[in-house]
Amino acid sequence: MQNTSNILDAIIFGLPTIKDHHCTTSAPYALLKHIARHEITSLFSSSDTEAKSFGPFGTLAFPYHKMGAIDSLDLFGLDELIIFSFYWINRNRYRRVLDIGGNIGLHSIVMSRCGYEVKVFEPDYIHFKKLIENLSLNKSTNVNPIQAAVSTKTGTAEFVRVLGNTTSSHLEGCKNPYGDLEKITVNIESFKDLIHSVDLIKMDVEGHEKDLILSTTAEDWSHLDAIIEVGSKENAKAIFDHLQKIHVNAFAQKKNWAKVSFLEDMPISHKDGSLFISTKNEMPWSA
Repeated sequence: MQNTSNILDAIIFGLPTIKDHHCTTSAPYALLKHIARHEITSLFSSSDTEAKSFGPFGTLAFPYHKMGAIDSLDLFGLDELIIFSFYWINRNRYRRVLDIGGNIGLHSIVMSRCGYEVKVFEPDYIHFKKLIENLSLNKSTNVNPIQAAVSTKTGTAEFVRVLGNTTSSHLEGCKNPYGDLEKITVNIESFKDLIHSVDLIKMDVEGHEKDLILSTTAEDWSHLDAIIEVGSKENAKAIFDHLQKIHVNAFAQKKNWAKVSFLEDMPISHKDGSLFISTKNEMPWSA
């Protein structure tokens, strides 16, 4: 198995320069997605702990891990590489970040390599154990891992583990689950209590994004940006209406990061890519 990929390095470094082609339906996107998948498979399809070269982030130890129908290779999809390149190009802009829905730690490790102070939340006990292992392998000492979900209050809640695809696990009521399920009680921490000390949020909360974003005010966004996944038409409309009401901007990957002006500009699933929320007039893609 190879330990480095000049092609993958070039993709990660080059993505900020081709932001006008980040839409998931563009021809360059399709080509880069195919090439990146091949390179990622060559690097990270083994369960060994040997570190591999990973672009500007130095070396990365990330053993292969199965999560039902999804595996750790899927965590390196082109949409994620786009976000990683955004973290890197903005490494002097942000300092303290939240990783909400940390899974097995890849985003947090990449954020830490950008020099960010990271607080990561992951409620799934199996994912969290693997997250801790991966943080240790990569000596990510500037990451603070917390085994909890983030919600609109502090306390406990029921969490649904979707055994056929544990990346789809969620707080009860946020999605319509399928297949074999395991329900567990998890700790939850208040979103509003967390955001005042950070300047960037990565949010992948499997349907709970609506409740979190709708809990914010215009003042909250005066110091804060977020990259989020939107999981449904209902959530897209609610988030769009709320951001319009409080005069906070959104920029959609499906529009090549142009400003969202109409509801149809909003992503409605992970297939549309991410949404960037900010009071900035544009998404920053240059240092």
